[in-house]
Amino acid sequence: MRWVDIKEGFKEFLDEFKKEKTGIAGVILLIILVLVALTAPYTTIPNLPEKWRNSQYWEDNPKNVPPTWYNMFTSKKLVPQEIYYKDELKITQLNKNTTIIEVDYVLPENYYFGPQGIIVKNINVTLNSPYEVPTISVYLERPDGKTVPLLINKQLSSSLTVAVGRDSTISSNIYIWLVNVTEGREITMFEVPLETILISDMVAPLFAKVEPGMNVDDIIENPQPLPGTYKLILKIDNPAPDENKVIYDDIKVTFLGRTYGTMGTDYLGRDIWAGLIWGSRVSLTIGILVAVLSTIIGLIYGVTSAYLGGNADEFMMRINEIFASIPSLPILILIGATAGHITLWFIVVLLVIFGWMGIARIARSMALQIKEQTYIEAAKALGAGNGRIIFKHILPQLLPYAFSVIALSVPGAVIAEASLSFLGIGDPTAVTWGQILNAAQAQAATTKGYWWWVIPPGLGIAVVGLTFVLIGTALDKILNPRLRRL
Repeated sequence: MRWVDIKEGFKEFLDEFKKEKTGIAGVILLIILVLVALTAPYTTIPNLPEKWRNSQYWEDNPKNVPPTWYNMFTSKKLVPQEIYYKDELKITQLNKNTTIIEVDYVLPENYYFGPQGIIVKNINVTLNSPYEVPTISVYLERPDGKTVPLLINKQLSSSLTVAVGRDSTISSNIYIWLVNVTEGREITMFEVPLETILISDMVAPLFAKVEPGMNVDDIIENPQPLPGTYKLILKIDNPAPDENKVIYDDIKVTFLGRTYGTMGTDYLGRDIWAGLIWGSRVSLTIGILVAVLSTIIGLIYGVTSAYLGGNADEFMMRINEIFASIPSLPILILIGATAGHITLWFIVVLLVIFGWMGIARIARSMALQIKEQTYIEAAKALGAGNGRIIFKHILPQLLPYAFSVIALSVPGAVIAEASLSFLGIGDPTAVTWGQILNAAQAQAATTKGYWWWVIPPGLGIAVVGLTFVLIGTALDKILNPRLRRL
């Protein structure tokens, strides 16, 4: 086959492909998917797979919250995430031993709840006098003039994270304050109902109306938001300032939102949008690799079987039928369950092993026609070997079919990988759409109404499938008629 013929044939193919609107749409979608996958480390979080299962990395994020644009479609608006660093805080040195840090937080009108929690971290402490440890107290001043003591004289260290909403001690202090304001009586930690502070949202009452005579349980279950300006006050007492140093350069105060980011968060606070973007890399890689390898193996196997003929053809087709009769997904599940968690490369190998049989049969039927052509007989007469005839004269004639079958095989490979990951036997070191769906299933996301955790990964799988179906269908329309004319 001369280069001029290849060039002319490619030009003719492009002219015909431009007429296929579905093919153009598929190519546009493929370009977008490839760009999204390649730019994932720059548009989201670098090295996300290493951080995905590290719960501490996501502690500054709210848990199980919808995306920020959700507020556009609901009358009960939910507050976004607010983060404050040193330059946005008011730091006052009252005296040599006491430092006051203040941050103002505004709860606007028409918002249904206040923040999901408050996180204070990265206060660096150098401790040279272990018997005079610095302490921290945390208060919240409300717009109605009431002050809530959240934490009193907690020993301060560099590893300390103040987590309002996640710390049972702070939740107990909130309950004690609620009882004091509404009923006018003091209770101890031992009188706080444990099931209430562990199960209920104890942060919402901080940003709700609390008046004498109100019922504590009603406030916790149905808080009425109190809009206005709140002030979080951190009081740090350092009894030995010359020996113990407290540095605030890296301090970070986060008011956890009830909404977050482009696609919300899951039960660990992980950014689902980042997981979706990184998942596209896995889906495209596995889908294309499996489709290409399966097609290559199937073409070579089918053409070789057809060309050799006789007993060799019979034997090779029986092997093909044996593999084709094996139910692939149950076998993959069994292998994965037996081997435990398997790597992505092992998944690729398994999918290729069970994905070449149909291609081989079709390639064999095409090769049976091609090998009867005059130029094949001429090649034999000139002394060409079997390998040369197969790879130089027959396989190139099947390339148009190969391109279309590769495109049409990608969706199946993507769905197979997603199925394995969804069943919990995928690669734990990778971030895939199937694993996101697996976590959603484990946490009963559908029954709890966490739609942002379930729908986007499913749409991602559908979009990848649609992309390659559009391209494959267009290629099939253009290239198959040529094959039929052989």
